[in-house]
Amino acid sequence: MANEEPLPISRLEHTAYCPRQCALIDLEQTFDENIYTIRGHLTHQRVDTVETETRGDVTIERSFPLWSEELGLIGKADVVEFRNDVPYPVEYKSGKKQQYDAMDIQLCAQGMCLEEMLEKSVPKGAIFHIKSKRRREVEFTESLRQKVLSIIYETRRILSTETLPSPVNDKRCEHCSLQESCLPSVIRQSESRFRHWFSDKE
Repeated sequence: MANEEPLPISRLEHTAYCPRQCALIDLEQTFDENIYTIRGHLTHQRVDTVETETRGDVTIERSFPLWSEELGLIGKADVVEFRNDVPYPVEYKSGKKQQYDAMDIQLCAQGMCLEEMLEKSVPKGAIFHIKSKRRREVEFTESLRQKVLSIIYETRRILSTETLPSPVNDKRCEHCSLQESCLPSVIRQSESRFRHWFSDKE
């Protein structure tokens, strides 16, 4: 991946949540605000200042830069805690835990970058959910790491083909700021009518 432009780690969350969301943002340069994105911006304003803090035997690095030549990724972690010299990434999220793996995939990608950068094992990290003020620990299992690799491949495929994937048109759309630009239900209906028409012609 050395000859390819590095992917922002945040794009992996978009693809994992909805491939069409990633394509609209990167290919169509479409981004609309809603209450959820505004909450997200306010959340990250609190952790976007680069600083180092020590609490007992834990060193806390905020807005920690990340990259991986092997994976072709670039980005930053909201927080990386060093506990006995072991990196522990923490990602801040304004929303609650989703039934999808998008948040966990983004966090695991951060851990994989840290492993390459620091040449240390990073077995787990945490999502800090602002609303509940609770951490949810995420173990970077082999299964989750494979999902990260799959999403990296899928993101590059979407961006290289420059084709908008079909909308998911399910509960994920309810909280998406791109809903008006995406028009998931309208497009799904059009695709369905086209498939029926094509089937009738065969």
